[in-house]
Amino acid sequence: MPGRSSSYSGSAGFISFSGVESALSSLKSFQSCISSGMDTASSVALDLVETQTEVSSEYSMDKAMVEFAMMDRELNHYVKAVQYAMNHVKEERPEKIPDLKLLVEQKFLALQNKNSDADFENNEKFVQFKQQLKELKKQSGNPKEDGRHSELDPIKDKDASRAGNERDGLQADREADGTEGVDEDMIVTQSQTNFICPITQLEMKKPVKNKVCGHTYEEEAIVRMIESKHKRKKKACCPKIGCSHTNVRMSDLIQDEALRRAIESHNKRKHHPSE
Repeated sequence: MPGRSSSYSGSAGFISFSGVESALSSLKSFQSCISSGMDTASSVALDLVETQTEVSSEYSMDKAMVEFAMMDRELNHYVKAVQYAMNHVKEERPEKIPDLKLLVEQKFLALQNKNSDADFENNEKFVQFKQQLKELKKQSGNPKEDGRHSELDPIKDKDASRAGNERDGLQADREADGTEGVDEDMIVTQSQTNFICPITQLEMKKPVKNKVCGHTYEEEAIVRMIESKHKRKKKACCPKIGCSHTNVRMSDLIQDEALRRAIESHNKRKHHPSE
């Protein structure tokens, strides 16, 4: 089996990979900067929705997230291309040292040529941003009304037209039988129920969402539950009644910023109804 040392010598010369590996490490650390940028853009976009600022400002944040996602994809491709070139030399050990720059460029272009909008569905932060934005708009009663198509939106409402027709029909029925407004109270009650952690049965302060089943919990409570189960060599089941997910992991949990904001907004209105 060919060795994977940090250097390689062929008949035409000697290559040390330590410098390349150091540069790769620096590139990977830059990915954390992109991640921080996406977190900032996401937070600003949610602020704009929450304060009902003009849609053009929110739209610019959406474009910023797309640009960050594109940078992240390009950086990932470059890192993969460099790793491919190094592994090729280490494994093949050719007599004549190949043109590493050319190898990297060829692999990078091959990866770039496969780019598609579907790639953004694999960018966790981008998908999370779109979901949180959509959820906060729903919570605040501020759906997208400007007719503008969000760039590269991986989350599509395929049944929007049919749902709208059904809603209009139900509205007409309510007006006819005098029950208009009843469901609105049920919706408010349901929203408040969604604020309750299934573990503590208390209103959540720092909710986290399970990426697998979509349920939310108080962060401290679910982390404590997972750790307790793992200490006993057991898997943690989702504590939401009726959920079939039987292996909740720390890596499945993401901050539910939209729900946290919705809870805070609800409490402000409750304590200061005139505002």
